[in-house]
Amino acid sequence: MGDIHRLVIEHGRDKARALVRPEERPLVDIAADILADENQHLGITYSGFCLTSLPHKKLADDAPWEKRGHQVTLLVEPGRLKVNGKMKLFGVPYGARARMILIYLQTQAVRTGRREVELGRSMRDWLTRMGISVGGETFRGFREQSLRISACSLKFFWDGENSDVFEKGGIVKRGLIFHDSLGDDRQGTLWNDVVQLDETFFQALRDHPVPLLEEAVRQLKDRSLSLDLYVWLAYRLHSLSRPQPISWPSLYAQFGAGYDQMKHFKPRFVQALQYAMAAYPDAKVEPADDGVVLHPSRPPIARLLA
Repeated sequence: MGDIHRLVIEHGRDKARALVRPEERPLVDIAADILADENQHLGITYSGFCLTSLPHKKLADDAPWEKRGHQVTLLVEPGRLKVNGKMKLFGVPYGARARMILIYLQTQAVRTGRREVELGRSMRDWLTRMGISVGGETFRGFREQSLRISACSLKFFWDGENSDVFEKGGIVKRGLIFHDSLGDDRQGTLWNDVVQLDETFFQALRDHPVPLLEEAVRQLKDRSLSLDLYVWLAYRLHSLSRPQPISWPSLYAQFGAGYDQMKHFKPRFVQALQYAMAAYPDAKVEPADDGVVLHPSRPPIARLLA
């Protein structure tokens, strides 16, 4: 992927697009936007989400989600909320929109140092920066995922005797309720609601935050696997002191949910990794016959929270 960034630096976006294959042009666009980003806005996610992740596709509403990562296991169970006076079962959150909502909530909580996150102008501004127009189908998609996040029970189980375990098992304690439609008279209050994060999750987030480049999140907002790979690399690469080989079986175990066979997973992983690395110019990842090799790299954003 270093070749893509070098082409952009040496020739500019338009010439670089002309020098690569048509299927590589989206990678050039991502690399160009990342390299041109002068604001360097900071995003935050919890370290547990860098090592394991939510499902990419919808599961049955009553189906739990268990995902094993490097030294951690994530368990997400469906839950119920009262909607329009009736109790309703919501399946586990999934896909890129759920990931985007969680990144926003985590970023704001760490930035302010408070469990309460306002869904006011700051969220509207953030969605705008993310290139997301909250209207119509997009709004309904965000509302569905917000309800799933509010209803679910979530636990991280870390390996080791003194490891953190989420005893309470939630992300959001209250408040993450998007109204039914843009035409609803209550729509205006959407942007004034306050979300309160679960205390256990909030403390774990404050203890183990992982900085992300917000522009990278924007570039990958429709690619859930690439977004997972980006946050994984953001967590792993800068902490390495020497090259670390990762085998295909390990990659498949962590990222291969939804793929019945390794032969179907490999090309999808390689493609998703290209997008993740286009959004992370300093990432040093070398392909190998039996997997990939991670090399010590600078973090995707050097600026820390004040």
